[in-house]
Amino acid sequence: MASFKGVDFYNVSDLFSEEELMIRDTVREFVEKEVVPIIDAHAQAQTFPMGLIPKIGELGLFGAHLQGYGCAGLNNVAYGLIMQELERGDSGLRSFCSVQGGLVMYPIHTFGSDEQKERWLPKMTAGEAIGAFGLTEPDFGSNPAGMLTKAVRDRDDYILNGTKMWITNASIADVTLVWARIDEENSYGGFLVEKGTKGFSTPQMKGKWSLRASITSELVLEDVRLPAGARLPKTPGLRGAFMCLNQARYGIAWGAVGAAMSCYETAVNYAKSRIQFDRPIASFQLVQRKLAHMLIEITKAQLVCWRLGRLKDEGKLRHQQISLAKMNNVQMALDIARNARDLLGANGILDEYPVMRHMCNLESVNTYEGTYDMHTLILGQDITGIPAFT
Repeated sequence: MASFKGVDFYNVSDLFSEEELMIRDTVREFVEKEVVPIIDAHAQAQTFPMGLIPKIGELGLFGAHLQGYGCAGLNNVAYGLIMQELERGDSGLRSFCSVQGGLVMYPIHTFGSDEQKERWLPKMTAGEAIGAFGLTEPDFGSNPAGMLTKAVRDRDDYILNGTKMWITNASIADVTLVWARIDEENSYGGFLVEKGTKGFSTPQMKGKWSLRASITSELVLEDVRLPAGARLPKTPGLRGAFMCLNQARYGIAWGAVGAAMSCYETAVNYAKSRIQFDRPIASFQLVQRKLAHMLIEITKAQLVCWRLGRLKDEGKLRHQQISLAKMNNVQMALDIARNARDLLGANGILDEYPVMRHMCNLESVNTYEGTYDMHTLILGQDITGIPAFT
């Protein structure tokens, strides 16, 4: 397949600065050369391409939107473009970087002590330490306030007990940010649990049909004793966890565009080369209608992302706006992946093409970091002033 040129029907690139375009093109080239040739084999084997981690660190992509401690200090639009290009390679790769930078580095940077920042952030920026984020539980996904994991104070320590589920990176993480109830404070806290801590285990989850090139694990905490210094001292209760999720959701909105671009480009190239009834199928009206619809939806999503990023950089962004972008763009990408699979016919299920892999991945992306339905209710409350989920 020819190298990826990008999809830009409305010249959205004109809205980006030279630096933003340079960063996008650098990551695009990295994905084309380093990710695309190997990612299908990893998806089939259900393995993560660990060899990419130091290369991503060298490019400065981990926590690229953060300041100091070796982080690149880029604006949010540049960060979004990074997520877009990474997910064009695979949702699992974007998830890895999103968890590392948005769900672990961001809270350490925002809520952590100086000691925690100095210990973890430089290593995580370089890819020398891997992070995981433990919030979701077997019985509490959309309602994290009901979590059962508890932290009990014991003199100068905390003792944690509980179970988490669907945790990206956990089996390979050097440090996991675990969220727990602190009943004596009537609040919630974030705790940094290091790999190898007694009573802490991370059994890997197998048998996934989605995000196969991503490591997903459980967390089991059995009388895990942590020093008080393991707690993030500035965490504003459960609101801190939601602030982290908003960082991830922002990146997902951009990443979905990358997955959609990959499926669209594949569909266009295939339609031009596939001959039926003595002519390429791209010459038929039904096929052209599908391709036109894909292009329209990608273009709208690109403009949503651009505006979302500018609002974030200007400090004007509301979390409801992130909800709109996440739910719209992921649903858009999923619809495009399904249409592209249909256009490719039986060939669409082969790993010769990335479409089926993207389609299966996007089923998970549509669910995690807030399901489509939950983001619908967030918007509904913003519109009406009436919460439908409490």
